[in-house]
Amino acid sequence: MAPLQERIAGARGVARDPRIRVFDLETRLGTHFTADTLAQLQTRWPRIDFVWLMGADNLAQIRHWKNWQAIFVRVPIAVFARPTYCQKALAELAAQRFSRARVIRETRRFSEIKPPAWIFLPVKLDFHSATAIRAPKGAV
Repeated sequence: MAPLQERIAGARGVARDPRIRVFDLETRLGTHFTADTLAQLQTRWPRIDFVWLMGADNLAQIRHWKNWQAIFVRVPIAVFARPTYCQKALAELAAQRFSRARVIRETRRFSEIKPPAWIFLPVKLDFHSATAIRAPKGAV
């Protein structure tokens, strides 16, 4: 994995919407694990309805994350389809364990659904790697 400052710079280059702000949240909060970061966010901003966004590649291996089940019970989760990971992700332990919490249809207020709740979003698949997306045009 690239150093943090390189990843932040790359993310800023990809985030073209002025509403998106990229910064070193975990460094500022002093957290290292997603479950801890979410706990800190909800403590600091209790009136905000957070949704965890991740790709199917992460759903396929989230069972290896520290306190992964706490993520499912803390916030609704939106899982985006990723090339070659969709079937594996939906067959993995997390998807099976929380199968009853799966929301089949999108709702306008998904963030207001009481967790555990997760939705699989079959978005148009992009076969570019994250490295290629972050790289300057023509560099990869």
